[in-house]
Amino acid sequence: MKRVRLIIFNAALGPLDYSVPDDMAVEYGSVVVAPLGPRQIIGIVWEEDRLPGESVAASKLRPIFELLPIPPLRAELRRLIEWTADYYCAPLAAVARMVLSSGGAMRGPTTMTEYRLSGSEPARMTPQRAVAMDALQGEQATIRELAELASVSDGVLRGLVNQGVLEPVEVNIDRAYPKAQADYDEPQLSDDQNTVASRIVDVVEAREFVPFLLDGVTGSGKTETYFEPVAAALRGNRQVLVLLPEIALTEAFLKRFESRFGAAPIVWHSSLKSTERRRAWRAIASGEAQVVVGARSALFLPYASLGLIIVDEAHEISFKQDEGVRYNARDVAVMRARFEKIPVVLASATPALESLQMAESGVYERLELPSRFGGATLPAITTLNLTQSPPERGRWLAPELVEALQDRLTKNEQSLLFLNRRGYAPLTLCRHCGHRFECPNCTAWLVEHRFTSRLACHHCGYDAVLPDACPDCGEADSLVACGPGVERIADEVKEILPEARIAVATSDTLNTPEKAAEFVAQAEGKAIDVIVGTQLVTKGFHFPDLTLVGVVDADLGLEGGDLRAAERTYQQIAQVAGRAGRGSKPGEVLIQTRHPEASVIAALEAGDRDAFYAAETEARRGAGAPPFGRWAAIIVSSEDENEAKEAARAIGGTRPNIRDVMILGPAPAPMALLRGRYRYRLLINARRSAQVQDIIRKWLDTLDFPRGVRVSVDIDPYSFV
Repeated sequence: MKRVRLIIFNAALGPLDYSVPDDMAVEYGSVVVAPLGPRQIIGIVWEEDRLPGESVAASKLRPIFELLPIPPLRAELRRLIEWTADYYCAPLAAVARMVLSSGGAMRGPTTMTEYRLSGSEPARMTPQRAVAMDALQGEQATIRELAELASVSDGVLRGLVNQGVLEPVEVNIDRAYPKAQADYDEPQLSDDQNTVASRIVDVVEAREFVPFLLDGVTGSGKTETYFEPVAAALRGNRQVLVLLPEIALTEAFLKRFESRFGAAPIVWHSSLKSTERRRAWRAIASGEAQVVVGARSALFLPYASLGLIIVDEAHEISFKQDEGVRYNARDVAVMRARFEKIPVVLASATPALESLQMAESGVYERLELPSRFGGATLPAITTLNLTQSPPERGRWLAPELVEALQDRLTKNEQSLLFLNRRGYAPLTLCRHCGHRFECPNCTAWLVEHRFTSRLACHHCGYDAVLPDACPDCGEADSLVACGPGVERIADEVKEILPEARIAVATSDTLNTPEKAAEFVAQAEGKAIDVIVGTQLVTKGFHFPDLTLVGVVDADLGLEGGDLRAAERTYQQIAQVAGRAGRGSKPGEVLIQTRHPEASVIAALEAGDRDAFYAAETEARRGAGAPPFGRWAAIIVSSEDENEAKEAARAIGGTRPNIRDVMILGPAPAPMALLRGRYRYRLLINARRSAQVQDIIRKWLDTLDFPRGVRVSVDIDPYSFV
């Protein structure tokens, strides 16, 4: 190649052409350093015919500076980048940037310096130094990472380095990972598990693209079943990607994996240190990495020889990215498998309605595990009608649920209470003047967190100290917590069962894999009697002595106008119900509701999943909603409310008039102010046959917006806020 076209990470400029020095050998997918004005930028060599751009005369081309020492991005990955950008109406450069997600992996030495406490004391102790030294016990990382961990400035830590309190440690970044062994500890599978595993193994060995929907009830052993095709991929020297919806689930999964294969897989998520990220990225690109377990971003890593993709808990909403490139990892995983010509397994006890419809139409192959492993039975489910049997005044747990909790404590069995609401109370107000505490940056109430004595916004992260008096009228002791969160339920359990050992399990309390692992160890060791948790506890955990699940407010998820509200409510409650009775002891589930007649609640009590999905399918069909129609959203935002409103009106005023496409709005978004930006939305509902992406691109390409306005497109939206 004498000239090349590059994707550069500046969407405003588009692709650029460069010349290639005679002594440099580049190919499609090569990652290079090139000049842009006085700066140096990273670019990816792309096929010119797939990347339209303005052709520049050869005499005007500037030469590439450097070919970076990493493998070129394979054609299969380049096609995935193109498909993702096209389908989700995202800039090609923004998608490509996700592939090169570790800047340190592109170049540099194979060793770097990290720091840890040496055991020495500083000559002069300051409050900031004391805070840092307490926070960094047992930690080792770069100065910047340690500063973030300790919430102090880099300068504080550099002072500790100069005094020998922090000592340098040379780290070999590219050291090899321990090897997993396919035959390390092969399990005894049931007949159903063997049938399912054998089918997937056959496809792994044949190296064919087949999308599987692994539909197994909770406790059926889906993980052990798909470990067998993982073993088959390892025997064939192929790489495996396992996507998990929550980082907090990682540690429990790693233990199970290591027990089966004799070594832990490689982990990929946003909390990795830069050295861990670099090491993992390079091992994946070189082919050394055998199995990668990660969050959705792991889908775009440059695997050298991918042989199998597994999406665990494939129904989970957290697989949908709601900022930047707004992709759904479940669907992109299927497309990556298609480009790579390998099998993909979507595993769930409560599959998404779209996935079930794909299986019904024959696009996905459905594999079923209809019963629990080892003879365990599904729990009995009973609804508690709160209009007929309300909790005592000032409490939130119905008498029948309280009796069941007391019974389990007497029997030395564990209980789980589920309420999908973090904190102590969702709203705090003044009983004297009616003042309500709102977030200054979002259209949201501040949530009281009594554990930390703070008021917090769960959308932007803003928090403030809970005051002693009303800031509006100045009245002391007038603030009232309204409604329950998990912390308030935990307090109620303490009053009812003072001798019970209680754990609150939320993303606030289990915010690292290590804390999640500690929680799991305590629960497995029976050091916890009652778990009070949010959706974090609805999946992935296996506690054999947990025999009671209480759903505190089953109606909570049905509130609002979310298209998928009923489906999500069913999935969450069915998943949390599945935590009960997974061992030899039978389980019981009590669901508190004010609407026992609601179809989703009735289906849960009857244990009739098929009836619920059939009714939901017909409702979606009648509304032209997914999977029978298409939804898309255009979100307009600005720090200036009038600017956002005018931009939204400009978009609405030029809407295309196309048959089979309905455009609603613009209107203020339900979350009209988010992180300091005013937001307006337009919703598009179209038949499956409509080319929604092309319509949106042509529509928006005719408009210009002020610099402060952001316009983003969300294809197949999950969040309607």
